[in-house]
Amino acid sequence: MECAQRRLNVFGDEFLSTQRLLVITPHADDETYGCAGSIARIKALGGEVYVVLVTAGDLAHYEDGATKLVTHETRLGEFESVMRLLKVDDWEVLFTDAKTHLTLDMMPRKELVRVLEADGRLSIDRVRPTMVMIPAPSYNQDHEALFRACVTATRPGVPSQRHLVPLVLTYDNTSLFWSFGQDRFRPTCYIDISAYLDLKIQAMRLHASQVRPPIYHGSPESLELATRLRGREVSVEAAEGFEVLRALL
Repeated sequence: MECAQRRLNVFGDEFLSTQRLLVITPHADDETYGCAGSIARIKALGGEVYVVLVTAGDLAHYEDGATKLVTHETRLGEFESVMRLLKVDDWEVLFTDAKTHLTLDMMPRKELVRVLEADGRLSIDRVRPTMVMIPAPSYNQDHEALFRACVTATRPGVPSQRHLVPLVLTYDNTSLFWSFGQDRFRPTCYIDISAYLDLKIQAMRLHASQVRPPIYHGSPESLELATRLRGREVSVEAAEGFEVLRALL
């Protein structure tokens, strides 16, 4: 029983309170879908959280049978509001040009890895995180390219020569339901965010340009249902699911 209880508390308050978390998000709102509740919980417990937004650009959205332009200034304003709501320690935006947005798959991986690993203001070498959360691969080309770059940037190395991140996790996204076979997202660990579900949904609503009707899979209402479903998978009110890529505990 004692051993089982210890396993249940791997992501308990004591552990999370000591974490220095680095979240890498392809677009503004992906961090909210995937791990806003975990960010809020870690911050409330006294841990540190840093967020790197890789790309924000102008984008035409479908709306009522037509398209509507959402500017990168709008997306950045929404993102910054979410960062302040979640009380993160710092955040960085890497690319805001139209050429890069939604074309990370066209960027040489070496260049993207260099920024994430060493050159960025909040790079892995500079933040020296104890935990990194990265997007799971999906049908979105930016998510796929960033996932591959993050795997490279967090590769094992000699600890005396470069920082080795002990815990590397991929986070959920509403787009992941539309995948098949081995590509399907299968969480292998969960963080209980029952006390932070309302804050997660509030953060989603701050991404106002992305809010859609309740029936849409990425709406705030659907996000709440999905988060509660993750919770039911592990018998809590609400949870965020992750796949563990590395756990050096």
